[in-house]
Amino acid sequence: MAEDITPPAVQARGLWKRYGDQIAVAGVEFDLPAGRFIGLVGPNGAGKTTTLSMVTGLLRPDAGTVTIGGADVWADPVAVKPRIGVLPEGLRLFERLSGRELLAYLGRLRGLPGAEVDKRAGQLLDVLDLAGAQHKLVVDYSTGMRKKIGLAAALLHNPEVLFLDEPFEGVDPVSAQTIRQVLERYTASGATVVFSSHVMELVESLCDWVAVMNAGRIRAHGPLADVRGSAPTLQDAFLALVGANGRDAGRSLDWLGGSPR
Repeated sequence: MAEDITPPAVQARGLWKRYGDQIAVAGVEFDLPAGRFIGLVGPNGAGKTTTLSMVTGLLRPDAGTVTIGGADVWADPVAVKPRIGVLPEGLRLFERLSGRELLAYLGRLRGLPGAEVDKRAGQLLDVLDLAGAQHKLVVDYSTGMRKKIGLAAALLHNPEVLFLDEPFEGVDPVSAQTIRQVLERYTASGATVVFSSHVMELVESLCDWVAVMNAGRIRAHGPLADVRGSAPTLQDAFLALVGANGRDAGRSLDWLGGSPR
């Protein structure tokens, strides 16, 4: 059987980020395979958002390199930007534009022909169930609608790799299902999705490749089945990897739930 020599979609080597005396990311290294649904998981404060920000060119690392599709994110950003789509945490949008105007503006910034932008925007608005709100100002969008218009903006130029930071955070079940279906269709076409989350059940149901992060380091990475190992669920494997098994959060709260005093 011929060995798969497909180059990684994303390659990170020796990524470091410090804030004063605090180390947010400590020498992270990984090769993320192309054409996969990849989950970057970890507890709050593990360094997931900082890592994704460095990988996508939003935050300059103190040390290390990142390549996407063979191009260096920091040495050759012009080559990288057309290849990636990003839905960051705390997404900021042009709120005084309508959803349709926002996509039209961003598509033209990407250099796409106007007619092609309009066609793609219409299709994305329809698929993401935003057609009825396309002329509504983004400032009046709900959290779920903002996530969906942000996803539409990230997909508009048909990137090779899509990075999503907590894409389901604060999203209602209907919007979450819509986002999920769009992402599954996207990866089925051969593209790569990398998303961060601390919800293990979601990652286990969506991803086929996982990296577990804690305290600024990658603790395990690889195909989902390999990372889960003999554990019943990814949640169990995750708790063991981050050293949270056996922790009794209520041990010192013997007063909680008793009669008021």
